[in-house]
Amino acid sequence: MFKISKFFVLGFVCVLFVMCNKSDQSKNDKETILKGSATIYVDETLTPIIEDQVAVFESKYDAKIKLVSKSESELVVSLVKEKSGIAILSRNLTLNENKIFEQKKITPKITKFATDAIAFISNKSNKDTLIELKSVIEFMQGKQSAKIKGLVFDNPNSSTVRLMSELAKVNKIPEKGVYSFKTNEEVIKFVAKNEGMIGVIGLNWLTQPMPDMQEFVDKVNVLSVKGSKSNNYYFPSQNNIAEGKYPLARDLYIINAQGFSGLGMGFSSFVAGDIGQRIILKSGLLPVMMPGRKINIRNKISNDK
Repeated sequence: MFKISKFFVLGFVCVLFVMCNKSDQSKNDKETILKGSATIYVDETLTPIIEDQVAVFESKYDAKIKLVSKSESELVVSLVKEKSGIAILSRNLTLNENKIFEQKKITPKITKFATDAIAFISNKSNKDTLIELKSVIEFMQGKQSAKIKGLVFDNPNSSTVRLMSELAKVNKIPEKGVYSFKTNEEVIKFVAKNEGMIGVIGLNWLTQPMPDMQEFVDKVNVLSVKGSKSNNYYFPSQNNIAEGKYPLARDLYIINAQGFSGLGMGFSSFVAGDIGQRIILKSGLLPVMMPGRKINIRNKISNDK
């Protein structure tokens, strides 16, 4: 009887071991660098350009990526809480955030893939399309401005609020004259309907508006900005961003903290590669690597019609 029980236990352990191995193998089969499914957290100010990247990536590979748009603060909290994750940020990880991953024994792979910009917008009725960064900073500090009736942000926890608060050296935005919604779309709609308000949004919401947002984008002006170290006003164009003239440019990063060779690695390589960089270039943002152009040289000119 004892021998039978012994054999039974041994057999049960063997079956359990095989099943666990199959389960682990099944998980590995589900996701590779170009196959499977994964969730990517994306800074809401960057959603349009990442949606384009995902659409092309999924069309080329047997992969399904779920995008979850959040404010920067919410996104970082989600990323560090996950056992493994992928995120798109307009900044690199801080020392404290890196320490959290060190405790998890994960070394995040950081890929810089583009340079974006924060843009100021005003109602089309406002004929003045110039603004000094100094005026915006002073308004953030609670000082009144003859040019600014109010500042409108997408979200109190967003990357745009963080950057402007850092420039103004304030811990929180003023209660008077500064408003926040939830999305960049709401900011554009509000400014399009209200004179004297200055919206603060991610540039790619203007260069790549959703079809249902085009009518609102057409009702706002994108302002040229004078920085603290310049005497000139610069529009947030690709050329001005590339030459370092526009004062509110910011680098964009893919933070791959999966800890294994999954879709995070494949997607990062795709976005930083030739096709991904062409998508960035077409979007109006500045790619990290300028895509090459093929030139065909002909020895003969054909007159055939």
